[in-house]
Amino acid sequence: MPGMLDRVREACAFVAGQARLVTIDDAVLERFATRLGSLPDVEDGAASLSISDVETTVAYVLTFNTVNFGSGWHPHLVKLPGRSGAITMMTRLRERFLKEGPLNASELRDLTPRDCAALFGQPLTPPVDELMALFAEALADLGSLLLAEYGGSFTSLVEAAGGSAEKMVELLLAMPLFRDVSSYRGREIPLLKRAQIVPADLALALGGVGLGAFSDLDRLTIFADNLVPHVLRIEGVLLFDPRLVQRIEAGELLEPGGEAELEIRAVAVEAAERLVSRLRARGHPLPAWKLDHLLWQLGQSPRYKAVPRPRARSTFY
Repeated sequence: MPGMLDRVREACAFVAGQARLVTIDDAVLERFATRLGSLPDVEDGAASLSISDVETTVAYVLTFNTVNFGSGWHPHLVKLPGRSGAITMMTRLRERFLKEGPLNASELRDLTPRDCAALFGQPLTPPVDELMALFAEALADLGSLLLAEYGGSFTSLVEAAGGSAEKMVELLLAMPLFRDVSSYRGREIPLLKRAQIVPADLALALGGVGLGAFSDLDRLTIFADNLVPHVLRIEGVLLFDPRLVQRIEAGELLEPGGEAELEIRAVAVEAAERLVSRLRARGHPLPAWKLDHLLWQLGQSPRYKAVPRPRARSTFY
């Protein structure tokens, strides 16, 4: 029986073979692979993930990725000067950890939307109040899981994965808002963006040792959100139906799990798999999770930010 990450790849290949609104231009993909092979290494973000001791760092990585979603609300957030919505959320949480230490499992379980608004420096006004309510729900799920199964310990949850990134993903699916699975033409399509990014972030934050040592990191796919597909579209690797482009550039929110939103994310995963294969053939072995970091960093430059990206109000990214 194929493992969870095999099922992600197979499902995304299925979507790519059936998609009407998003397709891959393999000729452009070949050229882009050549370009990627000559790019310098990018910052891996380890410094922003690591906080003092191992236990605090593990708590931070798990807590942040539990609320590492909300891109569809980001245009309405109160952001730090010059910072994106995601970086603002990360910075606010990091400030709390540095000043007061982690939120323990009981505190997470009991958080209210008002607490989350104070923690992340946001108003409780529409539509941001909806996001703060979802943050409170997600963090309560984490606190409840830690208390019920792991003695309230963040590190015990990671230890239970036994050094397997795939097992770490499976354990996180006990929380409903991590279950990034949609239906497409009668088939379940798991993408599991936030669950997959957790072991990758732990590996970066802890230098790949101890609780950051995962033997199967290279089995992870890219972390399918809205930015990486956007980068691939701007590069011409992904071709969007012109009517879909019009909707995106008009600022229309896409339906989470709908045909357009799912094809954008799933076809991007398949395109990344092809890029990984092409890079390996050229002598540049770059696993999908590191390719994701490279594409995400590219997406921070003005060229990509100047064009509206697809947005949906989803708990998965």
